[in-house]
Amino acid sequence: MKTLTVCVYCGSRFGNRPEYEAAALELGGLIGRNGWQLVYGGGNVGLMGVVADAAIESGARVVGIIPESLMKREVGHRGLAELHVVQTMHERKQMMAERADVFVALPGGIGTFEELFEVWTWHQLGYHDKPIGLLNVAGYYDTFLDFMSQTTEAGFLSETQLKTLQVDTDAVRLLQRLSLLAPRTSGPDDYTRI
Repeated sequence: MKTLTVCVYCGSRFGNRPEYEAAALELGGLIGRNGWQLVYGGGNVGLMGVVADAAIESGARVVGIIPESLMKREVGHRGLAELHVVQTMHERKQMMAERADVFVALPGGIGTFEELFEVWTWHQLGYHDKPIGLLNVAGYYDTFLDFMSQTTEAGFLSETQLKTLQVDTDAVRLLQRLSLLAPRTSGPDDYTRI
């Protein structure tokens, strides 16, 4: 049975609401308790560090991918099963995408937005068929979702493409849906699920 690899994009800061950290703790814990693997940006700070630590503590294998410039700032997580130090952000994002079966975005800043938009664009262009999820914690992404609806109404994004972004406020439901939508390698039940 193949282990589902969940790529998580999230903030290198904690944000100013306790719900953000709680969501990162829950998501990392769910990945571990399901016997899945986490791939993420390799940091030990902010929500990135929280989700990685929670996944490790719950038994997940965790893979981090981080640019050398960030390692020099001492933000690389040293307790991972694998920590890949790459030269550029482009290499980092490419490797994360290649290793992932599904993608989840937690709250974060412009780096998180950029990663989310890139894999969503790649999906639209047919470069991958992996599902993409957005965990809308404490309404963080409400205005973003309104703007995406406006973008659709303005004729710049199709309704079909908008619907490829799986959105939920509940981590369990979101991961269940993503695991069901993940590309299969041998059959409909080749991933352990929640």
